[in-house]
Amino acid sequence: MFTDLDEAGLLAYRSTQSRPSDFDAFWSDTIAAARAAAIDTVAVRVDSGLTTVDVYDVTFSGFDGQPVRAWLRVPAGTAAPLPAVVEFVGYGGGRGRAVENLFWASAGFAHLQMDTRGQGSMWSTGDTRDDAGSGPAVPGFLTRGVEDPETYYYRRLVTDAVRAVDVALAHPLIDGSRVSVLGFSQGGGLALAAAALQPGLARAFAFVPFLCDFPRAITITDREPYRELGRYLAVHRDRADAVLRTLSYVDGVNFAAGARVPIRFSAAMMDPTCPPSTVYGAFHAYAGPKELQLWTYNGHEGGGIDDEVGALRVLREHPQPVG
Repeated sequence: MFTDLDEAGLLAYRSTQSRPSDFDAFWSDTIAAARAAAIDTVAVRVDSGLTTVDVYDVTFSGFDGQPVRAWLRVPAGTAAPLPAVVEFVGYGGGRGRAVENLFWASAGFAHLQMDTRGQGSMWSTGDTRDDAGSGPAVPGFLTRGVEDPETYYYRRLVTDAVRAVDVALAHPLIDGSRVSVLGFSQGGGLALAAAALQPGLARAFAFVPFLCDFPRAITITDREPYRELGRYLAVHRDRADAVLRTLSYVDGVNFAAGARVPIRFSAAMMDPTCPPSTVYGAFHAYAGPKELQLWTYNGHEGGGIDDEVGALRVLREHPQPVG
């Protein structure tokens, strides 16, 4: 069933999220510190058993110089630089195994799939630790360090995402002028953040993105992961102002307001996990060229493979970056 506003309501809706006055400085300082702490990226080719795709096990420096893993998949025998897609993973998942997720390499792209620190045990495997501690939290990741932007889990994860793009831009097998970012759900939220913090990207794809329009999301859905925040605030009744302030620093609505990279969103009318109005909140705030595919009869799967095929079509029809 429909879980939110009708289509006319979605077109009219605007988020009430406020953007902190130091939002840009917060992220500029955070990313600069991570880049200053970075050490050389290591990429080791692995024997995956595949004959059409070469796979590299990549370790790069993320937040605070901490090691983050990724897979780089390219068509077998690649020597010349290729256009690239940097992909971020949905909530609870990790980079998976070397032989998974072959779509983009099979289509002729370099594909850098970032691991997700501390996750990777709910539906796919991961190999990256989250070494930063936090105070009491509801099981999951959404409330880890949530009372202070400096300690919040998603400060670290967004920084990792920006650093993953840094790695792609510099890799000899990748054409740095044709790097795009993509993700579903949590991965879509990270792609949106990267689009704001990495202006040199060619394109971005944020499919049924999580981490958008927190003030609305936590009051209209009882589904995980947003439910983690409701549970936390039900116990810490006096912390709502601090929690909402922290969330404003990682909200896709606020990233959207500073982004100029051409982007495609998707949303689903029957999505109870990331209700469509939360996606439209980010879409309407987005400052750059944008489009949105609305899937009428889908839930949180969104368009599934059709979203990816649509992204491939866009990248094939527009092989050069805008501008």
